[in-house]
Amino acid sequence: MKTGLFFGSFNPIHIGHLAIANYMVEFTDLEEIWFVVSPHNPLKSKEILISGITRLAMVNLAIGNDTRIKTCDIELSLPQPSYTINTLNHLTEKYPVREFVIVMGADGLTNFDKWKCHDEISDKYQRYVYPRPGLPSGLLSDIKNGRIIDAPLMDISSTFIREAIETGKDVRYFVTSRVWDFIRDNQLYLPPKY
Repeated sequence: MKTGLFFGSFNPIHIGHLAIANYMVEFTDLEEIWFVVSPHNPLKSKEILISGITRLAMVNLAIGNDTRIKTCDIELSLPQPSYTINTLNHLTEKYPVREFVIVMGADGLTNFDKWKCHDEISDKYQRYVYPRPGLPSGLLSDIKNGRIIDAPLMDISSTFIREAIETGKDVRYFVTSRVWDFIRDNQLYLPPKY
């Protein structure tokens, strides 16, 4: 089974993530998408992250009962920081009959050469790359073992959602209703109290 691995912090998961996942399972040869919740991307600041378990709960709420899309919590139990190559090797060993494909935004190409064992990743695993706003078109040419997927351009970010909530904005339609209720009920992303 050809399975797309959509890695991310999902802090929080939003409708852009879901639209991309939906596009990948309906308009490519991927049969499933797994949202791989990362405890900490070594190339990003950790201070803005809420707990991995909380983010995993929001991903589960967002997906609901869609059988084409699943959550994967493997990185929450692997040594940190989480390196994609370690996760890929672990999943390939655990699920030898699956063909794993990395689903990534084009913005990830700008620092792909900084990923641990990036050459091994591009040799062993296909990458399906979806467009991101504001990136030069030359960046999307000649991707080793990769395909540019003509998915809809999504200009929504978790950063935007967090910052909007912190300033008191109502951004309920940028996330699913269940995720919005969860954020509100648990008072997530509110400004720090001094």
